[in-house]
Amino acid sequence: MTPADRHHIVLTTPATAFHEGFPLGNGAFGAMAHGRPHVERFDLNLDTLWSGGPVPVEAGPPPQRLLPQLRRAIRSGDHRLADSLARRMQDKGWTESYQPLGCLEWRYTADTEITDYRRDLDLGRAIAGTAYKAGGGGVRLSAFVSAPAGVLVATVTGSGLLATPVFTSPHLTVCTREHRDGDCRYLVVTGRAPAQVLPNYVDREPAVIYADDDPDQQDGTVATGMGFALVVAVQRTGKDEIRLIAAAASGFRGYDRRPSADLAALTEQARSRVAAALVTAGTDLSDRHVEEYRAFFDRVDLDLSGCAPDAERYYHLGRYLLISSSRPGTQAANLQGIWNADVRPGWSSNYTTNINVEMNYWAAEQTALAQMHEPLFDLVSDLAAAGTATAQRYYASAGAVAHHNTDIWRFTAPVNGDPQWASWPSGLLWLATHLGEHLDYGGRLRDGDLLALRAAAAFALDMLVPDTDGVLVMSPSTSPENRFVADGGDAAVTEGSAMDQELVHAVLTRYTALADDDLAERARAALAVLRPVVIGPEGELLEWYDERPPREPGHRHLSHLYGLHPGTRITEAGTPAEFQAARRALRTRLDNGSGHTGWSQAWILCLAARLRDPDLAERSIAILLGELSSASLLDLHPHPAWPGGHLFQIDGNLGAVAGMTELLVQSHEQAISLLKTLPPSWHSGTVRGIRCRGGHQVSVTWAGGALTEVTIITGPHADVVIEVAAASTPVAVIDAEGRRLDTREVTGAVAGRRRIGWTGEPHSSYRLSAYREDFR
Repeated sequence: MTPADRHHIVLTTPATAFHEGFPLGNGAFGAMAHGRPHVERFDLNLDTLWSGGPVPVEAGPPPQRLLPQLRRAIRSGDHRLADSLARRMQDKGWTESYQPLGCLEWRYTADTEITDYRRDLDLGRAIAGTAYKAGGGGVRLSAFVSAPAGVLVATVTGSGLLATPVFTSPHLTVCTREHRDGDCRYLVVTGRAPAQVLPNYVDREPAVIYADDDPDQQDGTVATGMGFALVVAVQRTGKDEIRLIAAAASGFRGYDRRPSADLAALTEQARSRVAAALVTAGTDLSDRHVEEYRAFFDRVDLDLSGCAPDAERYYHLGRYLLISSSRPGTQAANLQGIWNADVRPGWSSNYTTNINVEMNYWAAEQTALAQMHEPLFDLVSDLAAAGTATAQRYYASAGAVAHHNTDIWRFTAPVNGDPQWASWPSGLLWLATHLGEHLDYGGRLRDGDLLALRAAAAFALDMLVPDTDGVLVMSPSTSPENRFVADGGDAAVTEGSAMDQELVHAVLTRYTALADDDLAERARAALAVLRPVVIGPEGELLEWYDERPPREPGHRHLSHLYGLHPGTRITEAGTPAEFQAARRALRTRLDNGSGHTGWSQAWILCLAARLRDPDLAERSIAILLGELSSASLLDLHPHPAWPGGHLFQIDGNLGAVAGMTELLVQSHEQAISLLKTLPPSWHSGTVRGIRCRGGHQVSVTWAGGALTEVTIITGPHADVVIEVAAASTPVAVIDAEGRRLDTREVTGAVAGRRRIGWTGEPHSSYRLSAYREDFR
């Protein structure tokens, strides 16, 4: 199988639902292509098109007045009162919702009988295609969204019709058709997003509200309900070729600034991009698009064509989706990346910070896509600023706070809802750990990133209180979306849940490594008396600090295992007791049915990689590829309210890339560990370009389950330690000039593994091979 074949998803029927389409995007502008013959459908999105406007300043008594009472209720074990007080400390509202632009339908051939239909998504070039025979000739439509040009381009070769597309939107819009020069037809659409959209889980009317105000005469801004514009042109470019070019603009001007509803100005923004593309040759547009895209995609390759081609294709789809939904200067990828067709999408298609948005970026550093990580860092910085007043108002705390979800307006308060999800104050802590991950892989903090980490650390310190033994616990605290059985019922709010303790430990440890100030001194002192996670009498890592039964033993969240993954504190060699306790805790979750959502199964895959459980890893991949994938391999979240009982959620696709990478290469235990959790069916293959902590890069080939070739390009520090199976043949390290370097055995490997170290030169290439006595 050639690389071109390996990087294609090929289907023989058009999409029958949104989640069966092929997603195209440049980080900002998204199009879901359905592959329909005769009349193609593109569901269009813009990353900045959201309902609402800047979050208003909250009025009324600050909820912080209830905090001492809440902490007393927690300490006394009055769980019902604690949950009740937590509800009283919530905001009255919710985040806003990510919005669709609408649906573009383009008739490009007449209705005739077709044969030999196929559609494909070329992951290596980021181009979707539909091909069939009709009327005795072949027809081919290809489409992509260009980052360099900022436009959607769809080209038809064959017998094409110069027809103006039809656009439908769930929003109130004005559509204007324009004909120019006979060979170019325009469609111009303007409208406004809703002023407010309630989450899909809130049963209240009206759920969608549109503003009826006029924009400010001076600057064209509004309080809520930003404007948007879409410009589409259809152009004949040859006897048997036509092309469609589209661009969109929204009135978003910043999370704390009134959005624009100056529709004329927004139209001009979109029109200028379309006009520039119209005078560019089609081959130039596609060549520039492919060249720019491949500069990212080609950095890493995984070849499992000889054993697991479906898993390989799923891996490359995940990398494709991250490149297509998150670029420097765009918004971070949300619950659906940038692809959504609903005014009230699942969970508002927002940024859910108690797992989902973080999972979107677990593979960014490993797979050499650090630039795609930047929008998440922008989100962290914004939340550190927006959450400062929230930390003071709700907790009388320094620093900044974000709760379980947020949106483009950087909503940071606890939303109005069940405390098991709404009253979790550690969203910014988790997000801030990504700044440290970027550093570990050789990245640098940008201006403001250390301030954001400082804001998270300051909040964490002010949330710590001594427990009955005098050690520090976070209070209040929940374990995301789970509840424990208590007082004849169940409750959520407590102190010192395992996840919150792990996040506090991670943030404070990182801050002390980077700063030398009074806050760092406080952090060091707190770390010395921070309560660790607890192992119960049955040997399981406990979700809470004591053996309180969970309401859902098979809960989809695996929060208490954060220290194992995505955290790095729990390791097989460094903390063996906690490592085995995590294994037992995961087994309990699995035995009770966990992993029924795509993102939960992706987390299980990541944990299996760390636990050296290849059978569990293979099972997780099979579930992800089977019952939790659409025909086009998009991740599915079971939900009875959606057509077919599922909706698309991108986190499972992206999280699985991290897990599959760690089956082959890990680097969190002071060594680059190779083939640590190789699934049984992955008997041979190659992975190239994986980045490791320390800034190193590694490529690995194996056959028959054993290493056959390894290349390492060192980072700025050239002291390297690798870990391989103990049964591996002796290893020689060869530099670029063919010289064998002196190596040393290194301690720290676990049973069945061994470590080899050497000191080379920074940014140099080294090859590992079987040692030969006759080596010259």
